Amino acid sequence: MRIGITVWIGLTAVLAAKTAFAEDTSLALPSITPGFTAIYVAEDRGFWRDQGLTVKVSQIAGVGTINAVIAGSIDFSGSTAGTLIRAAAAGQRMMAIANLTDRPMDEIVLRKDVAARLNFDAKAPLVERAALLKGLNIAVDAINTINHGFLRYVAKKGGLDPDRDITVAPMQSPTMAAALVSKAIDGMSISVPWTTAVVVDGNAVTLASVPNGDFPELRPFGGGLIVTRPTFCTEKHSICVAMGRGIVAANRFIQEHPDETLAIIKPRFPQLSEVTLATALQNYRSASPVPPAVTPAVLTNSQTFEVNGGLTKPENVLKSYDGMFTDEFVR
Repeated sequence: MRIGITVWIGLTAVLAAKTAFAEDTSLALPSITPGFTAIYVAEDRGFWRDQGLTVKVSQIAGVGTINAVIAGSIDFSGSTAGTLIRAAAAGQRMMAIANLTDRPMDEIVLRKDVAARLNFDAKAPLVERAALLKGLNIAVDAINTINHGFLRYVAKKGGLDPDRDITVAPMQSPTMAAALVSKAIDGMSISVPWTTAVVVDGNAVTLASVPNGDFPELRPFGGGLIVTRPTFCTEKHSICVAMGRGIVAANRFIQEHPDETLAIIKPRFPQLSEVTLATALQNYRSASPVPPAVTPAVLTNSQTFEVNGGLTKPENVLKSYDGMFTDEFVR
């Protein structure tokens, strides 16, 4: 009995010490999307807790996430490389320490009857498929988001003027499917799983898709960066180490345990069927790099997309990414 008590006291002391030295940090996400599956996995599987880190995860819409980091009210944000680049062009250089997804998960889908009317051929060259967008009413989540930029990017490949030849209908992602079914819109430019859902349900066909391989130039890409202030990891080095290690463990878990990963994200998307979510997760798994490192190629490809998608003006193109990224914490 005395040995048992000694072991119990020892374990209690270890746990107490670990709790005493636990560090706190904060992370803001712009939306709930499978693109942040690594965050959900790190939370639910305790990968940050194992590193002695307590992470308070919150949601702040759109670019409010990186603005909160700039203001110092949040330590980390989940942001696209485009957001990082635009902030730098405006004189606010931030630091990216991890890349959750190495390509955008965007697709454009058309209502089936619209596709039939246009004699859509899924096997036609991309330039021909993109040209079919002329005169259509396409939903995006908001003006000048990555999803709107993707619509412009594709339209240009079809020889169209994206701001004149297409009518853009901003609406929240979860409402797009109902708008498509009611014929209020002709199609959607958004990331999976929202496009996945209407295709799986038989209401739409895929016009253009990054996950399906239509845009090899968009890999690697900064689809979901973890961004902080440029001096934060110098001042709070141990927090950045723990944050990075937790993300590495999460991305590895996503690759090795797809069924368990699906169980983790399913409660966060109750409106989606398991078939839809499982299909979308296959795409996100293939885009979850190990290690989840930010590289110059990630930022270069992302910046090229930003310009061609009308999200960054050519005169604001960055000549250097010095001080904007590191792979130190995900090696």
